[in-house]
Amino acid sequence: MKRICCLLLCFTAISQGAYSQEARNDYFPDGTKISGWFLDTTKVELSDLGKAYLITDYGVVNDNLVVQTKAIQEVIDAAARQGGGVVVVPKGVYMSGALFFKPGTSLYLSEGATLKGSSRISDYPMRPSRIEGQSIDYYPALVNAYGVDGFTILGKGTIDGNGLGYWNAFWERRKQNPSCTNLEVSRPRLVFIWNCRNVRLQDVMLVNSGFWTSHFYKCSNVKMVDLRILSPAAPVKAPSTDAIDIDACTNFWVKRCYMSVNDDAIALKGGKGPWADRDTCNGPNANIIIEDCTFGYCHSALTCGSESIHSKNVLMRNCSVNGCERLLWLKMRPDTPQRYEHITVENIQGHVGSFLYAKPWTQFFDLNGRKDVPLSFCDSIILRNIRLKCNVLFDVGVNKNTHLSNFIFQHVDAEAANGSIDKRLIKGITLDDVKVNGALLR
Repeated sequence: MKRICCLLLCFTAISQGAYSQEARNDYFPDGTKISGWFLDTTKVELSDLGKAYLITDYGVVNDNLVVQTKAIQEVIDAAARQGGGVVVVPKGVYMSGALFFKPGTSLYLSEGATLKGSSRISDYPMRPSRIEGQSIDYYPALVNAYGVDGFTILGKGTIDGNGLGYWNAFWERRKQNPSCTNLEVSRPRLVFIWNCRNVRLQDVMLVNSGFWTSHFYKCSNVKMVDLRILSPAAPVKAPSTDAIDIDACTNFWVKRCYMSVNDDAIALKGGKGPWADRDTCNGPNANIIIEDCTFGYCHSALTCGSESIHSKNVLMRNCSVNGCERLLWLKMRPDTPQRYEHITVENIQGHVGSFLYAKPWTQFFDLNGRKDVPLSFCDSIILRNIRLKCNVLFDVGVNKNTHLSNFIFQHVDAEAANGSIDKRLIKGITLDDVKVNGALLR
């Protein structure tokens, strides 16, 4: 009943022209109030993180060629033994394999500092992990935090995945087997954070990841502020280098970040497979705010899927998109039960390939013996106050197992090579002040 009332309130306010920007700023798409946690823009300072442990004071040297995993890990361990603190990387280049931060420890990268990943996969020994909607043993990231509440990465420096060798290996494998999966080629992520609360990433650059750039699994209260996240689309494409993967997380805030990667910029995950909603390793995403960000090239600025079972209360606003293939991508995976609901994208400008892209995604379809096909739902999706150039406005397709309902397009001004909208594909679609190539759509 509460959900129905919230929807009615939303539709009534829109029809009356009374749904003000000020009112929207205070509430999630389902009508629940946004907590003050999302409004606290105070920046963390180095002095807030406790005792500083400068890695060069512990035998780590500025060397672009020598892998120093053991020496850097010993600094992290020393900080943990002495009650916690912040591991400081000074100006220079320091190469390492997988590092594991302990409770009470954080990472600071000074301006001009680069923590660079090893190009040898043997420097990332397998351990329990989470990847592509599965909880399996897999290669860790360069920077890892398991159960480290308050984990923080700060500074004007860079974490560089040194991914070229991994990218080349992937494309060579893809030549041999055009249908190969991501996991057939051994590649590390750049940052992996598992089961942590009150996480902060601020000011750093994350570049050239071998695989996903930053991955958060079962975390809560995560803030990513003023980051630059980059991987190339040319001359060598950096495959599957998603900027931010949000996997079964609650309360997640991305603010003033720049993202340009050769895959999805922000992807909401949570699990895959015909019984994914029954697996306790999986879970929903809820209360996600993405604001004041700039997107360069990427497959999509915001993607739900492909490994996702439930995402709710997602708000993307006040952003610029400059060359994304898609603005909003709803990946409807027909071998996985899915529900995407209460998603709002507003106050957006720039140019994209497809404005809205929602279609069944069948690349790795596998029912694993399930006789019936799971159903997928998208409900209560709002796109408003958007001014864009695009190739296709409404890139939507459905089948009998895919259900789209209650979509609102409001105050949209688009230039589009294909600007048609097929209302038959969505049950309950509202067009309010939608102009395409200067003409009002009805």
